[in-house]
Amino acid sequence: MKIIDGKVISQQVKDEVKQKTTQLKEKTGTEVCLAVILVGSDPASQVYVRNKKKACEYVGFKSLSYELPEETTQDELLALIDKLNKDDSVHGILVQMPVPEHIDEKTVIDAISPLKDVDGFHPMNVGALCIGEKGFVSCTPAGIIQLLKRSDIEISGKECVIVGRSNIVGKPMALLMLRENATVTVAHSRTADLKSVCKRADILIAAVGKPKMITEDYVKEGAVIIDVGINRNADTGKLCGDVDYENVAPKCSAITPVPGGVGPMTIAMLMNNCLESALRKAGE
Repeated sequence: MKIIDGKVISQQVKDEVKQKTTQLKEKTGTEVCLAVILVGSDPASQVYVRNKKKACEYVGFKSLSYELPEETTQDELLALIDKLNKDDSVHGILVQMPVPEHIDEKTVIDAISPLKDVDGFHPMNVGALCIGEKGFVSCTPAGIIQLLKRSDIEISGKECVIVGRSNIVGKPMALLMLRENATVTVAHSRTADLKSVCKRADILIAAVGKPKMITEDYVKEGAVIIDVGINRNADTGKLCGDVDYENVAPKCSAITPVPGGVGPMTIAMLMNNCLESALRKAGE
């Protein structure tokens, strides 16, 4: 059984981004720039924003950080996004979700220029993914593809089951696996006989947000398990995934741990998307 190490693979991705960032700056003078907006003081969001700043520093990006008070109005936030959309020196714009309740998330996502939407959430980028055109792909699913490919796991022709149908992971994940020639089933809370559906999977991707929901009964011998969940175990306070790791691991050929599996890839792919935006703008 192979443990897929997201820390090692995300480091490889960041090192490649760092190298290309240096080359772009030497060749065209472009300084890659990511703007991150945080509204309110959600502690988990503050940690994510800090990690994004650290990653920017590591790969050599300039990072702009806007930490706005909870009571910021939707119009004020949209005005800031509009300003950043028009700023040619900014290549990526990211609004840390969730936003406070008085702000409409969809309106915020739609306001970001698709050319700077490095999170890959804008309808135009989602549409591009649907029909196989160029656009930004949501960072977590893009990271999972890298985990599989860089671990030499064959995707083409394999049966893939994704548990979860969110716009951020489940749906784009299905499209990316189709792009890689997998046969894809998207399962969810209403799926009849979920266990037997999951048991068909050569590659099982769990993104449900329920701690240790996927037990060994859901997993066929030799399957590859990708655990997207990040949950706090109510008893121990430790992080755990959607997969019951201890009992599932012995059955699989490869598995991602939580923490240290999918998580680190999300920020690495964000850096990759931001570089991609700068390269496109520079005509590289």
